[in-house]
Amino acid sequence: MSILGLLLLFYAGSLWLRGSAALKQNKIELVPRKKAPEIAILIAARDESKVIGGLLKSVRQQTVKVKSEDVYVIVETPDDPTVEICKQHGNTVILREDLSRQRKGYALDEAVRQILAKNRHYDAYFIFDADNILTKDYLEQMLKIYDQGYEIATGYRNSKNGNANVIAAVSSLTFSMINVMSNRKRAAHGANIIFSGTGYYVVGDLIEEWRGWPFVSLTEDYELSLYATLHSLTTYYNEEAVFFDEQPTKYSQTVAQRVRWIKGYFSARKKYIPLIRAKKHGNNYGSLVKEKIGVRPAIYAILGVVAIMIGTVIELCIMGKAMDILAAIPVILAGVYVILMLVTVEMVKREKLDLTMGSKIKAVLFNPLYLVTYIPCAIKALLKKNVTWKKIEHGD
Repeated sequence: MSILGLLLLFYAGSLWLRGSAALKQNKIELVPRKKAPEIAILIAARDESKVIGGLLKSVRQQTVKVKSEDVYVIVETPDDPTVEICKQHGNTVILREDLSRQRKGYALDEAVRQILAKNRHYDAYFIFDADNILTKDYLEQMLKIYDQGYEIATGYRNSKNGNANVIAAVSSLTFSMINVMSNRKRAAHGANIIFSGTGYYVVGDLIEEWRGWPFVSLTEDYELSLYATLHSLTTYYNEEAVFFDEQPTKYSQTVAQRVRWIKGYFSARKKYIPLIRAKKHGNNYGSLVKEKIGVRPAIYAILGVVAIMIGTVIELCIMGKAMDILAAIPVILAGVYVILMLVTVEMVKREKLDLTMGSKIKAVLFNPLYLVTYIPCAIKALLKKNVTWKKIEHGD
C-alpha cells in the first residue's frame, strides 16, 4: 500500500510537470485595437443595498469615465433599496423577469438580452459583484489589455476584509492558488487563464454572438474559462488592475461556498472536457492539455498520502508494532501540515493582499487545516444532488 502511495505521488508530480511544460507551447495572435471602447458595466445586486454604494462610487471615480446610464444594476424586486441608491447615481436598473432561475448567470443573461433588445452596442462588458470596489485606475489598466487585442481579461482580486478574522484571511488566499500560483504563469505563456468570481471584461462582439450570457452553471466563471479554452479565445490576467472583494467571515459560509464551487467545477468539466479532448490541437495546445489535467495532480497527491498512511498502519500491524501506529500517524500528519504551511508561506510571499503581519501569520498557521477541509466539502458536493446558490450576507 505504501508503494502504491508513492506511485500516486509520483504520478501526481508527473501530471503537474506535463501541464506546466505544455503551457510553453502556446502561440497566440493579437490584433491591437485603436478606437476608445464603449463600455458597459453589469452588476448582479440582489438585496445588496449595504454595499452597492461603495462600488458605484468607485466606478464614478475612475480615471476612465463611464456614463452613469451604462452602469446596469440587476435586481429582483422594485422595492429593493438598491434601486433607490442606483437612481441617485443615475444608473440603469434592470428588473429580473424570471425568478425561478436563481443563479448569477441567469441574472446576467436577462440583463444582456434586455440591452441587446434595445440595439445597444458596447465594445466591452465589465462584470462585477455588488460588494466589489475598484481602484481609481482599474478601468485604465484593463483597457490597456483591451487595446492589445485580448477578448477576455480579469484583474487582480484583493480583499476588502482580509484582516477581519482568520477565516477571511484564508479565504483570500484561495484566490492566490488560482491567480498567483496559476494564472500568473498562464498569462506569461499566452495560455488561457482561469476566471474566478468577477472583475473581468468580455468583448462586445462575443456577447452579441452569444445573444445573451450562456454561462449559467453553479460556477459560471469556470464555465467561461473552459469555453474560452475550447474556442481558443485570447484571455489575460492583469495584476496592475486591482479590485477588492469581500470574503466570508464564518466557516459555515466557506463550506457552502466551496461545496458550490466543487459541484460546479465537476459539472462544467463534464460538459466541456469531452469537447476539449476531441478538439484538434491549435494555437492554445498548452491550455487544452492543462485543462484536460485539471486538479488531478492534487487528487492523486491526496490519495497517495492516504495510501501511505494506510500502508504504514498495515506494516506496523504485521510487524507486531501496533502501538507504534499511535506515533506514526501523527508524524505523517505533521509532515503534511508542514508541507502545506510552506506552500502557504510561498503564496503569502508572492501575494499583494492587504493583510497585516498578524493576519499573515494566522493564515500561514491555519491555512493547512483549511485546505484539508476541502476533502469533506468535496465529498459533500459529490454526494449532494441539489446544490443551490446561497447568498452570503455582506457587511456595510
